[in-house]
Amino acid sequence: MGKKILITGATGNVGFETIQSLLKMDQDLDIVAGVRDLTKEKSRFNALAVNVVAFDFEKEEMFANALEGVSVLFLLRPPQIADAKKYFQPLIDAAKVARIEHIVFLSVQGADKNKVIPHHKIEQIILQSGIPFTFLRPAYFMQNFLTTLKKDLVEKNEIYLPAGKAKFTIVDLVDVGEVGARILLNPEKHINQAYGLTNDELLTFGEMACQLSTALGKKIRFRSPNLVAFFVRKRKEGVPSMFILVMIMLHYLPRFSAAPALSNSIEAILGRAPGSFREFANREKENLV
Repeated sequence: MGKKILITGATGNVGFETIQSLLKMDQDLDIVAGVRDLTKEKSRFNALAVNVVAFDFEKEEMFANALEGVSVLFLLRPPQIADAKKYFQPLIDAAKVARIEHIVFLSVQGADKNKVIPHHKIEQIILQSGIPFTFLRPAYFMQNFLTTLKKDLVEKNEIYLPAGKAKFTIVDLVDVGEVGARILLNPEKHINQAYGLTNDELLTFGEMACQLSTALGKKIRFRSPNLVAFFVRKRKEGVPSMFILVMIMLHYLPRFSAAPALSNSIEAILGRAPGSFREFANREKENLV
């Protein structure tokens, strides 16, 4: 068995996609999935050539055992954790003690410039540690249409977001997972690099609605409410206030910024073009109705 890799957030979308991509590759790795609840989540990995270890970002006492013998750490930020210093400083300190050779951190597009978001602070903690790193900074996940945006899409045939005519860079999680896997397989080729991960499209949500209409065979409309209307409707739907504010930050604030830059990193790393939104919509149409 080759070097040991720990995937944190292994049951999440990106973590699980990265594991699946690794298992499709010609590799001799000891892949370890970090999960919060061994009893509850271990069965998900029974059919896969993956070991499982208990790991919880909020339980510092778990770090040493989870990191034992690990060479490369795949790190992401759970949505509920905002205090980077409280939770990530002890983890990165533990990684230094464990002599981790490389950290691949799933950050977010623009984290290098936006000092307010937790991802920026986590990047800084990793930089200050001196551990070799690779930062992945993906754009807007197409798979948001399968999660946070799915209810409106399925029940009301609409996209309801205060995004106006802002253009967004987008990316397919399948591509993000494969990029992560490639880097975990050969981290020495990506030492101290940061990669923006986008496909080659800049789309408004109105344009995405048109493409979804074609793929799903029904009219999907895009509605851009004012912030009060958006907040009130989402609260009535039971969405927590903090999550609504995050949605506003992601979808409303880009209206006042220049369109984000496209990146060719996916093609450079994978040797193929990244997936388009049209391809995503056609592939996932059974899950979008």
